[in-house]
Amino acid sequence: MMEKALPSEALYFYYGNEKISFTLNAGSSLTDKIRITVKPCGSVAVSAPLQAGNDAVLSAIKKRARWIYRQQQSFLAQNSAIAPRLYISGESHFYLGKRYLLKVVETADERQGVKLLRGRLQVSVRQKDSEKVQALLNEWYKTRAKEVFAMRLETLLVQTFWINQAPPIRLQTMQTQWGNCSPQGRLTLNPNLIKAPRECIDYVILHELCHLAEHNHSPRFYRLMAQVLPGWQSVKHRLDNMAAQILASH
Repeated sequence: MMEKALPSEALYFYYGNEKISFTLNAGSSLTDKIRITVKPCGSVAVSAPLQAGNDAVLSAIKKRARWIYRQQQSFLAQNSAIAPRLYISGESHFYLGKRYLLKVVETADERQGVKLLRGRLQVSVRQKDSEKVQALLNEWYKTRAKEVFAMRLETLLVQTFWINQAPPIRLQTMQTQWGNCSPQGRLTLNPNLIKAPRECIDYVILHELCHLAEHNHSPRFYRLMAQVLPGWQSVKHRLDNMAAQILASH
């Protein structure tokens, strides 16, 4: 049973007693099909052509309600199986798509901070404390994210003929998004994206740059994506599959 009228940014339905929320993007399909996607984080996105009516969208969701629920439960089980971070030596943490062993060094001489040394993420602290290690590591990730995102944006602008100057970048930790853009042209990127491979970073930046030309997920938007990043679907799939592991190291 639908609780709100379509279209809306936040909708939900019930599978048994389970309330399942989803977002609807009208006009985001290149075909006449209604597409339903369950992301590794558990969120549900429905894409429908503009000509699809509310009844058709609701019918498609109801037909796949069981599959949606099972997908969510499967991702939930996978995510819960990932051990929580303790921020102690021996753990592995992602950076640019690669795993690095964490080494926590207690020192009274060195400045507290993080260094990437010989395949390890070395965190120097006055006293071993997981919260301090986490704070230093998060700050290092944000610093690297600012530098890498800015460099990748400058490189990728060559491919985006519709942009005259580099848009400003803002970092914001988000639970279900890698990035978004404002109507004013500012890009907001999730600093955790720095843990993903460079091609995935490029995909997210290009995705948002395409939104500067076409704000909705329209056929024109996807034509631009295919032009600037052929085969972007496989890159998106790779990022989606890594999401749980990447965010678990947050």
